[in-house]
Amino acid sequence: MSLTLYRKEMYVFDQDRPVKAVIRSYTEADFDGLIRIQQESFPPPFPSELWWNREQLANHVRLFPQGALCVEIDGELAASITGLLVNYEPGDPDHSWEEITDGGYIRNHQPDGNTLYIVDICARPAYRKLGLGKWLMMSMYETVVDLKLERLLGGGRIPGYGRVADQMTAEAYVEQVMEGKLKDPVMTFLLRCGRTPLKLVSNYLEDDESRNYAMLMEWRNPFRRK
Repeated sequence: MSLTLYRKEMYVFDQDRPVKAVIRSYTEADFDGLIRIQQESFPPPFPSELWWNREQLANHVRLFPQGALCVEIDGELAASITGLLVNYEPGDPDHSWEEITDGGYIRNHQPDGNTLYIVDICARPAYRKLGLGKWLMMSMYETVVDLKLERLLGGGRIPGYGRVADQMTAEAYVEQVMEGKLKDPVMTFLLRCGRTPLKLVSNYLEDDESRNYAMLMEWRNPFRRK
C-alpha cells in the first residue's frame, strides 16, 4: 500500500477569479488550524467537546495519513477531510458514526480494509463559496484509486429533513430529493460529488436537524472489478 503523502496544487474559483489552492496531507503542525476550522464550522451552541482534539488528530496522522487532507489558501487552512479504512460489504448491519469511526479517534482503522470511510469534511464559512468540499472529495477518490480500494463510503446527514419532518417520513424526504423536488444541503452536495445512495440509516448521529438519520452513500472505484 502506498505511503506517499498527498499534495496537489490547483486553482479554485471565487466567481470568475482563479484562486491558488494546495490540497495536501495534514501534519501535526496543522493541528491548531484544523481545530479552528471546526470551531468556525460548528460554532456555539454546537458543543465544543465535539470539535477535533489533538489526540484525535494525532491518530489521524499516525494511523492513516493518506486519509487526512486539508486545503491551504494563501497560507491559511481553509477546509479538511478525514477518513479511515474499514471492511464493508453491502448488506452489512447498520452502523452509527460513533461505531464506524471510533468516535473520530479511528483506533479501529483496518490497514487491510476494502473501503475508505469518510469521518468528517468541513470548510471555514469564509471559504465555502470556493467549492473546496467537492475538491476534497475528489482528492479522496484519487486515494481510493491509488490504494486499489473497492469504494469510498460515508453517512451523509440530511439536515433539510428537520424542516419537513412533521409532513413526511425520512424515506419520503429522500425520495423527493432524488426526484429533484427538494434540495438537501448535504445529500444534494454528495450527489453532485458523484456519490450514490445505498440506504437510509436511523440513529446514525445525534443530529436534530436530520432527526438522527443519515444516507449511506458510496463512490465505487471504476478501476476495480469483482
